[in-house]
Amino acid sequence: MTYGSLAFNYGIANEVKDVNLNELPDIGDPTGTLMTGQQEAELGEAFYHSLFGQMQISQDPEITDYIQSLGSRLTISSDTPSQKFTFFVVIEPTINAFAGPGGYIGVNSGLILLSEEESELASVLAHEISHVTQRHMFQSFQAASRLSIPTAIAMLGAALLGAKGGYNGAQAAQAALMGVQAAGTQYQINFTRDNEAEADRVGMQIMSKSEFDPRAMPSFFERMQQSTRFSGNHLPEFLLTHPVTVSRISDTRDRAEKFTYKQYPDSLVYLIIKAKLRVMTTPPQEAFHHFQSMAGRGTMLQQDVNHYGLALAATKLGHHDVARTTLQRLVMAHPQQSQFVNALADVEMHAKNYRKSVQIYEEAFHRFPGNEAMTLNYVRALLNLNEAAKARQILHDYTRYHKPTPDVYELMAETYNKLGNEAEQHRYYAEGYHMLGNIKQAILQLQLAKRSAGGDYYLNSVLDERMQAWTAEDRERSGKTNNN
Repeated sequence: MTYGSLAFNYGIANEVKDVNLNELPDIGDPTGTLMTGQQEAELGEAFYHSLFGQMQISQDPEITDYIQSLGSRLTISSDTPSQKFTFFVVIEPTINAFAGPGGYIGVNSGLILLSEEESELASVLAHEISHVTQRHMFQSFQAASRLSIPTAIAMLGAALLGAKGGYNGAQAAQAALMGVQAAGTQYQINFTRDNEAEADRVGMQIMSKSEFDPRAMPSFFERMQQSTRFSGNHLPEFLLTHPVTVSRISDTRDRAEKFTYKQYPDSLVYLIIKAKLRVMTTPPQEAFHHFQSMAGRGTMLQQDVNHYGLALAATKLGHHDVARTTLQRLVMAHPQQSQFVNALADVEMHAKNYRKSVQIYEEAFHRFPGNEAMTLNYVRALLNLNEAAKARQILHDYTRYHKPTPDVYELMAETYNKLGNEAEQHRYYAEGYHMLGNIKQAILQLQLAKRSAGGDYYLNSVLDERMQAWTAEDRERSGKTNNN
């Protein structure tokens, strides 16, 4: 059972969860005096959860850990280092990055793959961080004349859905904007030229303080502009919401020259994540040929990453011997690089050598304590060997320190299924569906859990509490849908 097969299709305007909309003030407040930090955080979380049903947000722990680490390195040097930011990757080939309420910043895999150095990717994140810290989003909403919270989310959703491009993207964006257009007005959430100039300026300062090359910002903007020269009207969403003009590129280049020049080498993890994303988003044979064509190019480190990408593609194609030999060499050359160990164990999983994969993961689990990818993949390997009791203990220890994602809830459900505990199985499926925003499937799973809970007082109490809260939530959503 997978969540993706039952992904919900509710409109973004109806996806606000756990937020009392009647108590939230107007979002168009540039100073933050009307909306408290807690209210903004709740709005941001609701908006973030609303995205799960509309776009493919990566739940790969290695990718998530990298983008969050990169973003955190930048935010420490921002004007508000104590502000909480959540960075995530959208698996989408279009070139886009965006900032949502509450410090939620997303970047498309297409943009990451377009970047040629880590400082270029950092320049985009620093720019989006600056939009948040300088409160440009709220100023933009204020210009839209005192929008309600659901309308604001619909507007943001329409912009993000439009970034997916094509006929389907346009249809989804149109649907998300229905509530806005019902008032007979088309609002814009594009940032002004002053907003963009300030985000460029502040972003460069953040980059410099974080040991990234400020010169990468104008260079990356210029290459994005050049890459769309023959695209006609189909510009990347990033360029539509962040217009890049010749004068803007010139201004940022002049400003960048004021910073001291020095070399800024890419991190190995940046190169690894780029290779992994290429394999994830490209047909296996095409990815394999790409890395084959790169053989012998670049530094020794770049060549090792190229071999890593080749091994990932080979694993997908079922060439397990090729992948295994390549990764064994990489593990020997880079024993502290967890991604190589993880990939080697994954080869054995794909080859159905489950006991061997468990051996590799078990050793790595102790060598890399706290490593999320290693922990969750270790659990998957244990489940393949029907060692569900051990998997359950590791998962419960993991969730004490990490907020579960839909994937983690699904692993919990599969673990309890192996243990023959149907009540807990359906309970965790319910939690995952709720996080994805599929409230009706979540309630159905709760009902199935109740049928199997028997006399378990604690579990029944949890299920009753969830049922009461989620039923009220579903009723509220249905009422809003009918009103629209």
